[in-house]
Amino acid sequence: MEYILGLFVLYLFLHYGFKKYKSMLITKQEKYIDSYTFPNKINEMIVKEYPHLTNNDVALVIKGLKEYFIVCHREKEQTVAMPSQVIDVAWHEFILFTKKYNDFCKKSLGKFLHHTPAEAMKSQISAQNGIKLAWKIACQREAINPTNPSKLPLLFAIDGILKIPDGFKYSLNCNSINSSGDGGYCASHIACSSGGDGSSSCGASSCSSGCGGGGD
Repeated sequence: MEYILGLFVLYLFLHYGFKKYKSMLITKQEKYIDSYTFPNKINEMIVKEYPHLTNNDVALVIKGLKEYFIVCHREKEQTVAMPSQVIDVAWHEFILFTKKYNDFCKKSLGKFLHHTPAEAMKSQISAQNGIKLAWKIACQREAINPTNPSKLPLLFAIDGILKIPDGFKYSLNCNSINSSGDGGYCASHIACSSGGDGSSSCGASSCSSGCGGGGD
């Protein structure tokens, strides 16, 4: 009896010890991402691509890039789509620093993160499991209700905020997209679609007929 009890205590010790270690590792990796200093050349290339951006704008893009890496860190199994064109440009430039990028991925994610172009967003948004994951985790990160959002998380708002000409524009008011004819993506439509695991992420009442598809 004492032997069985000892095994049980050992199991609990190992189980909770591993959970604590895993939690500490996650915190350490995300702190590493948050404090990482990217090569200055990335800032220069962002401005070269979008000359209207100020230094503060570029700093916001870098913040968004870190946020994307943290979102990817939170989702280990599936691919998280890139919701922003300007952050995608920064990501692509970072990859060109091959050794730095490889080291960064190992230390922050524990694996090499392959580049998934933002251009993939130009297909039907309801079919993109990766964008649903990005929306779900980004909302969780900023304490936003994904099925009834009061604002857009940074990853989904930044192209609009910075007026990126070829950027992806999202709106909380899906009817405004349809009535304006300006194109764009309905943010609520993402939450109203089924999740990456096949489960529904919101009730039918959360999405009206105005939550249609996005532009090309």
